[in-house]
Amino acid sequence: MSPALTLAAGEASEHRTLIVSLFALFVVVTLVITVWAGRQTRDAADFYAGGRQFSGFQNGLAVSGDYMSAASFLGIAGAIALFGYDGFLYSIGFLVAWLVALLLVAEPLRNSGRYTMGDVLAYRMRQRPVRTAAGVSTIVVSIFYLLAQMAGAGVLVSLLLGITSDGGKIGIVALVGVLMIVYVTIGGMKGTTWVQMVKAVLLMAGALLLTFLVLLKFDFNVSDLLGRAADNSGKGAAFLEPGLKYGVTGTSKLDFLSLGIALVLGTAGLPHILIRFYTVPTAKAARTSVIWAIGLIGVFYLMTLALGFGAAALITPDEITSSNKAGNTAAPLLALHLGGVDSTWGAVLLATISAVAFATILAVVAGLTLASSSSFAHDIYANVIKKGTATEKQEVRAARLATVGIGAVSIVLGALARDLNVAGLVALAFAVAASANLPTILYSLFWKRFTTTGALWSIYGGLVCAVGLVLFSPVVSGKPTSMFPDADFDWFPLENPGLISIPVGFLLGVVGTLLSKEKPDTGAYAELEVRSLTGTGAH
Repeated sequence: MSPALTLAAGEASEHRTLIVSLFALFVVVTLVITVWAGRQTRDAADFYAGGRQFSGFQNGLAVSGDYMSAASFLGIAGAIALFGYDGFLYSIGFLVAWLVALLLVAEPLRNSGRYTMGDVLAYRMRQRPVRTAAGVSTIVVSIFYLLAQMAGAGVLVSLLLGITSDGGKIGIVALVGVLMIVYVTIGGMKGTTWVQMVKAVLLMAGALLLTFLVLLKFDFNVSDLLGRAADNSGKGAAFLEPGLKYGVTGTSKLDFLSLGIALVLGTAGLPHILIRFYTVPTAKAARTSVIWAIGLIGVFYLMTLALGFGAAALITPDEITSSNKAGNTAAPLLALHLGGVDSTWGAVLLATISAVAFATILAVVAGLTLASSSSFAHDIYANVIKKGTATEKQEVRAARLATVGIGAVSIVLGALARDLNVAGLVALAFAVAASANLPTILYSLFWKRFTTTGALWSIYGGLVCAVGLVLFSPVVSGKPTSMFPDADFDWFPLENPGLISIPVGFLLGVVGTLLSKEKPDTGAYAELEVRSLTGTGAH
C-alpha cells in the first residue's frame, strides 16, 4: 500500500464514524426524496418522464448531475494530475459534446419521441425490429457504463472504510446495486431527477471548495500553481504542453483522435442523457435545459484544472499511481493534503469529498438503470412482446421488474469487474453510443430515404464493431493496465475504437438502406419532420 493510500486509510480509520455518518446522511436524504417522489408517480408518464413537469433549469441541473459521473470527477482529475495538458483534453471533449447534443438532438428528439430512443425510430419504421434493436443497444451501453460506476464505488468506499477483502468489496458493489434498484423502482424518473439535482449541487459545491483551497494555497497565483505542478510531476515543461500521453507515437496520436471523436459524438447517443429531454413540457424548455447544462458542466470542467494540477503540485505521481493506476483517487487525496494530513479538518475534507463522489456514482447509476429498464419495458415488453396491447400499469410493472433484473446483473458483473480498468468500460459505452445509437437517430430525423434495414444494419453493425474492437484492444489485454494484463490478444492497436466503429455505424446505415428493397414511408417522414422541427403533436 502506498504512503498516500496508507495515509488516507489511516485518517479514514480514525474518523470512521464521521465518514459513515456522512455517507448515511446522503443515503437517508435521497431515500426520503425517492419515497416522496414515488408517491406522486401515478402512471407511465410519471415513471418514464417525471410527468414532464420539470423546468428547463431543473432539468439542466439534473442533466449535469447525470452527466458528471465518477469518470468526470475522479477520472479527469487523475488524468490531469498524471498527464497534465493531455489529461485536460478529456474535459474539452466532454464539454464540446454538448454542442452536438444542443444543435442536432435535444429539441428534435424531445418533439419526436415519447419515452425512449426507440419511439423516434419506430415513428416511420417497422416497430418490432427497430424497437428490439434500440432496446438491445440501450441496455448494452447502460450496463457497461454501470460497471464503470460500480467499480469506482468499490475503489472509493474501500479506501475510506479500509476494506481490503474481496468479500467486503463485493458487498460495497451489492450495496450500490440495491440502492439504485430502490431509487428507480420506488421513485421512477421523478425520484431519480431530484436525486440527480441534489447530487449536482453537492458536486459543484465540493469542486468549488477544493478549487478555492487549491488557489488559496498558491495565493491565487495560477502561474505558481502550474509551475509547481510541472516541477513536482518530474516532467518539467512537457507537463504543460501537448503530447505527454497522446504525442509519443503515431498510434497514440490516432488514439487521441479516436477518443476525441467518441467523446464528442457519444454524448448525443447516451441513453440516460437522451431520456432526460422527455422530462420537460416544451421544446423551448429542452433547449433551455441543455444551455443550463452546458454552463454548469463548463464551469465544473474548468474547476477540474485546479483539481488536477493541484493534485500534481501537492502529491507525487508515485503516490497517486500506487493507490490507483489510473489516478482515480487523486481528488480524495488532494482533499486530504489540502485539509492537513494529520488534522481533523483533513479527515473531514476527505470524508466530504469522498461522500460527494459516492453521491455522484449513485445518481448516475440510477439514471443508467432507469434508461435501460425503460427501454426494456416500453420498447421490448410493451411493443414487441405484447405488440402494443399492454396497459400502462403492466408497462410500469415490467419496468420495475426489469430494474431488479438489470440491477442484479450489474451487481454480479460489477463484482467481477471490481479490479478492472474503469476507463476501458467508459470508453466502450461512449464508443457504442456513438457507433450504434447516434447514426440511427440522425438518419431517422434528417434522411427521408432511411429504412428499417438501414437502421438495423447501423445499430447492430455499430454495436458489434465497437464491442469487437474493444475486446481485441489494449484496454482488455496486452498491457499492465489492461483488464487482463497477463493475456495477450490485442491485435487492434487503439484503446478506443471510435475512429473505426463510428464511421462503420454511419456507413452501414447508408449501405443497408440502399441495398434494401423496402420503400421508405415518405408520408411518415414528412410528419416526423414537421413534428421534430415545430413540436406539433408532441406528447
